[in-house]
Amino acid sequence: MYKFAREQYVYQIGKIKIGGQPGENPTVLAGTIFYGGHKIVSDPHQGVFDKERAEALIKKQDEMSDITGNPCMVQVFSESVEAMKRYLDFVASVTDSPILIDSTEPKVRVEGARYAKEVGLLDRAVYNSINASMTEEELNALLELKVPNSIVLAFNPTDPSIKGKVAVLTTGAGIVSKGLLEIANDCEVKAILIDVAATALGAGAGAALASTYVIKSKFGYPAGSGIHNVVSSWPWLRRLRKELPNGRELFRYCDIASNALQILVGGNFVLYGPIENAEHVFPVAAMTDSLITDMACLELGISIGDEHPYKRLVGK
Repeated sequence: MYKFAREQYVYQIGKIKIGGQPGENPTVLAGTIFYGGHKIVSDPHQGVFDKERAEALIKKQDEMSDITGNPCMVQVFSESVEAMKRYLDFVASVTDSPILIDSTEPKVRVEGARYAKEVGLLDRAVYNSINASMTEEELNALLELKVPNSIVLAFNPTDPSIKGKVAVLTTGAGIVSKGLLEIANDCEVKAILIDVAATALGAGAGAALASTYVIKSKFGYPAGSGIHNVVSSWPWLRRLRKELPNGRELFRYCDIASNALQILVGGNFVLYGPIENAEHVFPVAAMTDSLITDMACLELGISIGDEHPYKRLVGK
């Protein structure tokens, strides 16, 4: 628990604030919907899904956000352009929270951003992501679209160390022609959110967490990750999940608890995985935020708003 010497950027994306010193603003939590294998999706290419169940999941995340004071975003994952458009229309009709545009396919991400611009959603959309494996076509599209908000993924496939992550952000690390932060500035991104790229245990997971502190110290941008991926990729825990009678429950405990780790090292946002986990993740994040803010207010003189979990929940 500390205060960064460097100025920390705070951005307004739609109705939420993101960034700042530890304890200053509550952690923003993003749950993923329509992800690969999501049971509410019957046709991932056409974008056919159970609208009633999808709405209930989004509303539950909004409800948990209202209860705790932790802002939320909906991470929309899609396998096709057609599905992405349908998903964006639906999510925007259900919630006014910011929306992350996400896919493993560059074309789907780009066309999702293009569609968001056409229908007036781009200001509350977050592109996921500017990264070292971007195609030239994707880069050219982003230069044209001028997305205002984007995640920049600090993943260096040749060097998972803190130094490697900083290098890909600043110089391109020999993987891309220039640093990812320069690319984001070329694309006129106003709100830069750095994903420290949580990898598997034994492959740089600890360095990813530690890089949060270094990256915020050097650049001041909001930082975070999908830290739960460390849990889901851990072979030992996956075996435990299958072998023990209560293995699935133990797995979930670790999955939910992992999100607190990203917050404790100074993270401003957490991509917590399946939106079904909202009911469990938000109280853990609110508790962690409150512990940090308790120190920050008393020892460092940080001031907070009335909607912060620390003011809403402590003493109640």
